[in-house]
Amino acid sequence: MIRKIIEKILGSRNTKMLKVYQEKVRAINTLESRYAELDDSALKAEFEALKIAVQQEDKSIDSVLCESFAITREASKRVLGMRHFDVQLIGGMALHDGRIAEMKTGEGKTLVATLAACLNALSGKSVHVITVNDYLAKRDGGELEPLYNFLGLSVGIITSDLRDDETKIACYSANIVYGTNNEFGFDYLRDNMKYDLTQKVQKHHFFAIVDEVDSILIDEARTPLIISAPVNRTMENYQLANSVAQKLQNEQDFHIDEKNRVILLTEEGIKNAEKFFGVDNLYSIENAALSHHLDQALKANYLFMRDKDYVVRDGEVVIVDEFTGRLSEGRRFSEGLHQAIEAKEKVDIKEESQTLADITFQNYFRLYDKLAGMTGTAQTEASEFLQIYNLDVVSIPTNVPVQRKDLNDLIYKSEREKFEAVIAKITELYKRGQPVLVGTASIERSELLHELLKKSRIPHTVLNAKQHAKEAEIIKDAGKKGAVTIATNMAGRGVDIKIDDEVRELGGLYIIGTERHESRRIDNQLRGRAGRQGDPGVSQFYLSLEDSLLRIFGSDKLKGIMERLGLKDGEHIESSLVTRSVENAQKKVENLHFESRKHLLEYDDVANEQRKAIYKLRDDLLNPQYDMREKIETNRESTIAFLMQKAGVLPQEAGVDFDVSSLVAVVREDLGFEPKGLENLEYEELYEALLKEVSQAYEEKMSVVDSAQRNEIERIIYLQVLDNAWREHLYVMDNLKTGIGLRGYNQKDPLVEYKKESYNLFLEFVENLKIETTKTLQIVRLKPQDQVEEFADKVLQELEEANVSFNKDNTDTPKKQTKIARNDPCPCGSGKKYKLCHGKSGPKKGLLA
Repeated sequence: MIRKIIEKILGSRNTKMLKVYQEKVRAINTLESRYAELDDSALKAEFEALKIAVQQEDKSIDSVLCESFAITREASKRVLGMRHFDVQLIGGMALHDGRIAEMKTGEGKTLVATLAACLNALSGKSVHVITVNDYLAKRDGGELEPLYNFLGLSVGIITSDLRDDETKIACYSANIVYGTNNEFGFDYLRDNMKYDLTQKVQKHHFFAIVDEVDSILIDEARTPLIISAPVNRTMENYQLANSVAQKLQNEQDFHIDEKNRVILLTEEGIKNAEKFFGVDNLYSIENAALSHHLDQALKANYLFMRDKDYVVRDGEVVIVDEFTGRLSEGRRFSEGLHQAIEAKEKVDIKEESQTLADITFQNYFRLYDKLAGMTGTAQTEASEFLQIYNLDVVSIPTNVPVQRKDLNDLIYKSEREKFEAVIAKITELYKRGQPVLVGTASIERSELLHELLKKSRIPHTVLNAKQHAKEAEIIKDAGKKGAVTIATNMAGRGVDIKIDDEVRELGGLYIIGTERHESRRIDNQLRGRAGRQGDPGVSQFYLSLEDSLLRIFGSDKLKGIMERLGLKDGEHIESSLVTRSVENAQKKVENLHFESRKHLLEYDDVANEQRKAIYKLRDDLLNPQYDMREKIETNRESTIAFLMQKAGVLPQEAGVDFDVSSLVAVVREDLGFEPKGLENLEYEELYEALLKEVSQAYEEKMSVVDSAQRNEIERIIYLQVLDNAWREHLYVMDNLKTGIGLRGYNQKDPLVEYKKESYNLFLEFVENLKIETTKTLQIVRLKPQDQVEEFADKVLQELEEANVSFNKDNTDTPKKQTKIARNDPCPCGSGKKYKLCHGKSGPKKGLLA
C-alpha cells in the first residue's frame, strides 16, 4: 500500500516536470524557422553572441536555454544530418537541471547530451561527458566533434591509453571532454599526487553528464578507485592459510552464507584451525594476520568460483566483472583476497598493495557543482539516486510507442531442461530467419551455450567481452536476418541494434534471457535491445530452480507449486506469479547491494573529509605564491611544546627546577643544534627562550637564500613530509577498517567506532605532521646560494621518481617505484644517511602512538 502511494507521488511529480519541459519545447519549436533561415556564419554568430552574454554575466545560462537548444538543433541538422526530436529536447532540459533522464534504448541519448553540453559550455568552463568504456568515449566524442566545432567549441577525449600529461592538460582544457569514469576518477587522484601545480590536468569540476548512469553510479560504485604500491610481505601465510582452509569441512567446521557472501567458523572449526596452524589462540593480537588470511582463504575456496568470478589466464588470476561479464585487466581483489585465490589456483602470488590514494565513485562525482545522467533504466534505483547523489529521475516518453512484447518467464526444474528448451527455441527462430540475441549471466554459461549450438550446427557469434570496439561491431549485426548472437550481460552497451523491413515482417529481434540477473535493471537493459523506435520485438527469460538467484533468494512457493503439479521432464510453468516471485527475489538482492554501497560510502565519507583537507593543503603548498612563514611558525610552536614534554619539562608550580640538560639533549637530537642560556627559567620563560633560539637559528640558516628560493625549499620539504605521512595514515586507516567490524561483538556500532578512532588518528596525524616538518626544516643544511636551486631540483626529481606509474582499472598499482638506498645521503639535505633520517618509520610512529 505504502509503495503504491510513493509510486503515485513520484508519478505525479514526473508528470508535472514533463509539463514544464513541454512548455519550453513549444518555445524552442517557435524559434526553429528563425534559425533555419540564417546561413552558417550567421548561425555561428548567434551562438557566439550567447556565449559572450553569458560570460559577461549579462544573461544567465538558464535564460538562454531555448535559444541555445534551437541553435544546437539547427546546427545538428546541417552538420550531422540529425534533428533532435521533442522528447530529446526534454531529455536535454532534464540534464541541464541536474537530473537523470530515463530514456529507452534507441531514443538517441548520445545526441541528447549535445544540448546540455553546448548550453553549459557557454559559461567557458569544461563540461565532462562520462561514458562506460574507451570505445564509446572515442566514438561519441569523434562523431559529435563536427557539431561542437561548428559552434566554436573544442572537444577533448580522455582514454586509458593516454598517459602524457601535456596531452591530457590540452584535452581537459577543451570545452567538452569525453572520457570514462575510471580515467576521470584516477586523474583526480593522480593530480593530488603531483609536485607541480601546472601539471594538474583537471582544473575544475563544473558539470558532468554521465551516460549509462546506473552502470557507473550504482553497479560500479561498490568498488572504490585505489592507487596503490606494493608492500613487502611474506607469501608463506597465504599458502599456509589455503592448506588449512582446504582441510576444514563444510557444515562441520564452517557454514557458508551465500546470501551475504560470508563464511562463519564454528567452535569446532576454530579449534581445528588452531591445531593446523599450531597456535593456541587464533584470535589473539599476534595471530590477527593468520585469522585474516584464513578468512580470505575460505572465501577464495568456497565463495569465489573459477570461470564465474575470475578466470586463470597465462598464469594469472583475472577478475570477471559481475555486471558486464568482461575481464577486468589489471584490477585485483583487495585485502589479500586476490592472493588467497592465487594460492588456491597454485599460480605465482603477487605482493599485496598499500593504498597511496583512494576515493569512491560517489564522492568523486559529488565533487561536481552539477551532476546529471542518462540511462534506459533508472526508476528501480530512483530512491538511491536521490539519497546518495540528490538526483531526481525523469522518465521521458518514447518518440514512438514501444511495440516489443515482454513475455512471462518460463521456469524449469533443472538447468539441463532449461538449456534444452533454449536450444530448441533458438533452432526454431533460426529456421524462420528471425534474429535472436541470447543473454547470459557469465562467461561460463556463454561457453556452454556455444558448445550446445555447435552440436546443433547453428551458426552463431559469441561476444567474449574482451574488446569494446569489436564488440560494438558484432552487436550492430545482431539484428540481421538469421543472426544468432550470444552475449554476456551488458556487452555492447551503448550500441543500437537496427533491423530491416524483412526482419520487421518476421517479428523483429527476439531476446532470450538464460538467467535472471540480481538486478532488474540489467534484465531491462537486455530486453531494451529489441523494440527501438517503435520496432517490433519479443523478449522472454528461461529460468530453472537451480539458478543461483532462485536457489538463494527465491520463494519456496515456486518449488511447492512445481512439486504439486508433478511436472514431467522438459515441462515448465509460465505465469505472472512466477514473474512476481522472481522480481521479489531480485528486490531482496538489490536491497542487499544498496546496503553494501551505502556501507562503503558511510566509511568513505569519514575519510573524504580528511582527504579534502589534505588535498586543500597540498594545493596551497603547490602554489608558489603561498606564504609558508606563518604555517612554519605555528608548527614550530607545537614542536617546542612537544620536545619539552618529551624531555619531561611540564607546566608545574613555580619554583620547580627543570632538567634543562635533558631538554638540551632532546633539542640537539631532534633539531640538530644545542640551545644556550636555558637555566633557572620558569616554564613559560623557558618555552619563549627556546622558541626564540630555534627561530633565530632557522632564520640565520635561511639567510643564505633569497625569499623566493627559501619559499621553494620550504614547500618541497613540506610536501615530502606530508605525502609520506599521508600514505602512512592511509595504511593505518586501512588496518583500522579491516578490524573494526569485530567491535560489533562487543555491542558497539562499528561505524561509530570507526568515526571516533579515525578522528583521533587524524588529530595525531596533524600534530605529527607539524612536528616532522619542523624537525626536517631545522635539520636541513643549505649549501651556497648558487647550489640551492640545484638542491631544490634534485629533491623534486627524487619525489617525482618515487611517485607511481599507473596501470588501468579500479586498482592502479605502480609498475616501478624508485627507491633510495638506505646508506645513501637523505635527499632532504640533512647530511644524515637515509636510514637514519627519512628512511626511518618517521610519521608512522607518531600516528600509532
